[in-house]
Amino acid sequence: MTAAPHVASWYSATAPVEPAQPPLAGDLDADVCVVGGGYTGLSAALELAERGYAVVLLEANRLGWGASGRNGGQICTGFSSPFEKVEDWVGADDARRLFACAEEAKAILRERIERHAIDCDLRWGYFHAADRPRELAECDEVVDLWGGRYGYGELQVVRSAEVVRRDVVDSPRYIGGLVDAGAGHLHPLKYCLGLARAAQAAGVRVFEGSRVVAIERGPRPRVRTSHGAVRSSFVVVACNAYLGHLLPEIRAKIMPVGTYVAATAPLGQERATRLLPGDHAVADMKFVLNYFRRSSDHRLLFGGRVSYTTIAPTDLGRAMRRSMLSVFPQLGDVGFDSVWGGNVAITMERSPHVGRLGDNLYFAQGYSGTGVTLSAIAARVIAEAVAGQAERLDLFARLPHTTFPGGTWLRAPTLALAMLWYRLRDLRP
Repeated sequence: MTAAPHVASWYSATAPVEPAQPPLAGDLDADVCVVGGGYTGLSAALELAERGYAVVLLEANRLGWGASGRNGGQICTGFSSPFEKVEDWVGADDARRLFACAEEAKAILRERIERHAIDCDLRWGYFHAADRPRELAECDEVVDLWGGRYGYGELQVVRSAEVVRRDVVDSPRYIGGLVDAGAGHLHPLKYCLGLARAAQAAGVRVFEGSRVVAIERGPRPRVRTSHGAVRSSFVVVACNAYLGHLLPEIRAKIMPVGTYVAATAPLGQERATRLLPGDHAVADMKFVLNYFRRSSDHRLLFGGRVSYTTIAPTDLGRAMRRSMLSVFPQLGDVGFDSVWGGNVAITMERSPHVGRLGDNLYFAQGYSGTGVTLSAIAARVIAEAVAGQAERLDLFARLPHTTFPGGTWLRAPTLALAMLWYRLRDLRP
């Protein structure tokens, strides 16, 4: 099988060109077989190799081909689901432990970038932008919960539209918001390829163009591709939105959703800095949100829009530009140099789905927009479980995950109707 190249994007145009890895040919033995070469798979492979396990990683296309090489590059705090809900699901004590896990994920990311000298344009600072009083009140609620109950001290509420324009986002749209100094942004594909180099240096055997067609379960599972197989004591499945039919038990717990990013033409340092003076990653506080940040070469990277069929909307670039101009009307003379998209996986509860099937098959999926960060801790708790310590894996497994209604054919239209309700809810003052 030939590995599909990375999608054409500003990321792939500015990432280092890595030599292709061979496809799997023949049979191999390993301690652990990892399926999927994105953040989760590479992080799990690295964690396990550093613990002394012999690891083989199989990727259907190029490393970082999926969401790990196409996403908005935002490093987020917490989960996509509000932690008030997490407390309802698992109780206050375990919610604190899960929040601490999410914080550990950011520490893992920072440490790996430093230790392995991964050049990925890492920047700290994130702004949740509010354009109505209700959203500003929600900022206070987040500070009360994250700061007061979980001890997170990186938040500051901005209550002045003038201060927002001067210090954070030069947009007439926002009346205030929440600055999170402990979150940030990076170049997602550079980061993913850096993880790959670190994993290979640790001894992980990597095969691209090696789509897994079946997993034969048992005491030593056999993971088959079209031209070979890996027999191992443990399997880690890290396919996320591209899982397909590989694990039917968990497939209906996630919904692949198309998301899209565009890169403007270069703005020049002065103009780009005026748009985002603090170099924050920014996201508005809508359910279906816009998000944006500056690139290292002084472009605006603008993300938004979703497709519940995973088919890109018609006139995508024009629609994305309309959204951009609704935030930055001063960019009326600016077009996009590239527009791209890909699939992420969401869960009904918007919380990560991490667990195991049987005694030796582990999985992580459904980060719901926070995979840059949470993939690091998901991989670590899986590695801990493989090594015999499953306490934190069991903690994540306590999170509820509802099966998407509608079956194979009706899930997307059912979800689209639900999202219409959320869009209407976003319009409330």
